[in-house]
Amino acid sequence: MELTTPALLFPAISLLMLAYTNRFIVLANLMRELYEEYQEDQDQGVAKQIVNLQVRISLIKYMQICGALSFFFCVTCMFLLFAGSSILANIAFAIALILLLASLALMVRELQLSIDALTVHLSDFSYDSRQDS
Repeated sequence: MELTTPALLFPAISLLMLAYTNRFIVLANLMRELYEEYQEDQDQGVAKQIVNLQVRISLIKYMQICGALSFFFCVTCMFLLFAGSSILANIAFAIALILLLASLALMVRELQLSIDALTVHLSDFSYDSRQDS
């Protein structure tokens, strides 16, 4: 393996981390708004949304941890390659890839929860397209 091989993951991991952070910020702001709404009228529907957001934020936390560790092992791999220890570098690179896969798997789960929450939220919505005719 050459030094450029683990370097290929740098942009991918960086973009993922940015996307995860943006997702976290949006969900945290939404949770704050819903919590204020819940404080006013104790609506159980709002409470369920807050619980869903808590689970999703927890998943994002683990997505970020796996992504950061993947980045760490990617840099470790590059250092080991630079130091001439190719066997340890291969192990570090394998760990980086496994952590990246774990991060992506968590992202898929978080997306499923997001879609489920949206489906529940819009369950009473119906649109008749014949009205536009």
